Amino acid sequence: MAASAASASSDMFDEIVMAEERFHGEGYQEGYAEGSHVGVVEGRRYGSLHGARIGSEIGCYLGFALTWQCLLQKCTDEKNSKKIKALDSLIGMIQKFPYEDPTYDKLQEDLEKIRGKFKQVCSMLNIQSDFRIGIERSSLTF
Repeated sequence: MAASAASASSDMFDEIVMAEERFHGEGYQEGYAEGSHVGVVEGRRYGSLHGARIGSEIGCYLGFALTWQCLLQKCTDEKNSKKIKALDSLIGMIQKFPYEDPTYDKLQEDLEKIRGKFKQVCSMLNIQSDFRIGIERSSLTF
């Protein structure tokens, strides 16, 4: 009987000692699951916001290019011909931009090329461009 009492008190002590380790493991698992969920939600929100900014910027460039293409269509001299070619190139780059594929590995590279072409077109048209996106407004100033 003394052996069984010693065994029972030994089991009770083991449970107490192991409780900290068990609770630590359970807490870690719960924290990991909660952190994963919050991370997915935050990532989705960030991705939506960033995607909207890029879409707004690209849309502005396209609207700008199409407007100037229309304005320059009637002019047929060589100087305007170069401007129209640059505008056509910008429009082509924008139309090939992979809007639907966020995993496209050259997305940032292509976006930088479009920005560069836009700046080149603005220079050819003698327009100072400043594209800003803010919470309160987005604008293209001349």
